Amino acid sequence: MPLPAGSFASLLHRFRRNRRGATAVEFAMVAPLFFGLLFAIIEVAMIFFASQVLETVTQDSSRFIMTGQAQGQSYTQQQFKNYVCGQVNALFDCANGVYVDVRSYSSFSNVNITAPIDSNKAFIPTMKWCPGKDGDVVVVRLFYQWPLFVTKLGFNVANLANGTRLLTATATFKNEPSGTAGATCS
Repeated sequence: MPLPAGSFASLLHRFRRNRRGATAVEFAMVAPLFFGLLFAIIEVAMIFFASQVLETVTQDSSRFIMTGQAQGQSYTQQQFKNYVCGQVNALFDCANGVYVDVRSYSSFSNVNITAPIDSNKAFIPTMKWCPGKDGDVVVVRLFYQWPLFVTKLGFNVANLANGTRLLTATATFKNEPSGTAGATCS
């Protein structure tokens, strides 16, 4: 049975005035953007935090080389990596992700470091171990491939082709006189 014209207009008028549920619909439209942005901010903050932790560990670990302790105890690259990992094992996966590159030079003008990322955005792990002798200039670099989750959805902060962010921390210094013989390079 068809509705009278007056009652249909009344029903339509009541439907237009009724605002129940409008907030839920608006929230459903805005929530994915809001939560995506919120999680992206958290992820970028974690990247900055992890980068700062890596910088701090690099500075602290470099003192072990600068003072001649690593050379005096004939540390290898793996032993130095274990020393580094002892300071960051809560935040980083040291077994698979931390790379240690230590190179020595005769003077600051001879320092020549290359980018560890090639033109295809692949990480090139050409790590060396050469902590040098007294008076040598040493460059210590730590690398870690930080996994990304949220930013893959749009705003991408990855600098590697595999969708991760390569965190790099560098310390450059001149070895102090310690009276120890220089370590062998590998």
